[in-house]
Amino acid sequence: MAKTTIYDIAKEAGVSIATVSRVINKSEGIADKTRKKVLKVADELGYHPQAYAQGLARNKKNIIMVVVPVLSNYFFMEVLAGIQDEMTNYKYDLNIFNVGSNSEESMFHEVENILKRGWADGYLFISTHMQEQQLEKLKRHDMPITLIDESFSGSDSVTVNNEEGVQKAMDYFLESGYERIAMISAMKSSKPSKQRIDGYKKALKKADMPVDEQLIMTGDSMYRDGFSEENGYEAMSKLLELPNPPEACFCSSDIQAVGALKAMKEKGVEIPVIGYDDITISNYIGLSTIRQPMYDMGMYATKRLMNKMKNSKLTPTHKEFTPELVLRSSTDV
Repeated sequence: MAKTTIYDIAKEAGVSIATVSRVINKSEGIADKTRKKVLKVADELGYHPQAYAQGLARNKKNIIMVVVPVLSNYFFMEVLAGIQDEMTNYKYDLNIFNVGSNSEESMFHEVENILKRGWADGYLFISTHMQEQQLEKLKRHDMPITLIDESFSGSDSVTVNNEEGVQKAMDYFLESGYERIAMISAMKSSKPSKQRIDGYKKALKKADMPVDEQLIMTGDSMYRDGFSEENGYEAMSKLLELPNPPEACFCSSDIQAVGALKAMKEKGVEIPVIGYDDITISNYIGLSTIRQPMYDMGMYATKRLMNKMKNSKLTPTHKEFTPELVLRSSTDV
């Protein structure tokens, strides 16, 4: 059965949509007879006012929209948990819009169309990774936006220092005496992958170690931009087939590390592995990892967006979280 809307109430009560909206929002200037009639019809139709309807009379949607490119990504789910928990402190509904990721240009046009339609009062963009000139164009729509896992001087943004995180993992391996350290990367053209590869290379150069491009491996599966179990499994399988396999391995994400561990188990090989993210499953399988505070990032970004919506004159700020090395049994080899 379709959900009852204010349009249905207006039709049944024989009044305008504006009148229904004013009744729902308890506005003044409505005759008692009309108010009682609208409320009676609403009750008979089983209507429950949503935040969207409550905001119509104030020219507000009472909606915050989260825009994500890959909804099933574990990183997004952890960030969303923080957003949703923080949203309970406000009288807003939360909508999620999944944009396609076929190309950077097509994603930009999708995002711009969302803003043009004015579906929400504020927007949280998670890992959309657009170019600065594209983000600059979005400012023309004069909508409150907070970026997560992305930084731009013209907008509020929340990130984690990817390079620093990878360097912490690499420093641990290097200090433990390992020399041939591999890196399992996701899609190398994505911003997080580029930043993590840069961190990997910088750590080796800092230690006066050569960078062997053969040891920077990715799988063939590019589902979720390569941040998947399949990609990690394929990449580790390739690494173990090298004439001179690695002694240790850093994985660009925990979920890739899960696949990498499976590949090692099948081949009867054990080398220390460190992932990246610290998703919930990592604790249960003993995966050492670089923890990025995904939940906190979601909460902080939501607070910042709400403050911006209250005061549009606030100067945009950038918050960078510091990642943390968490050691578990996957490095006890």
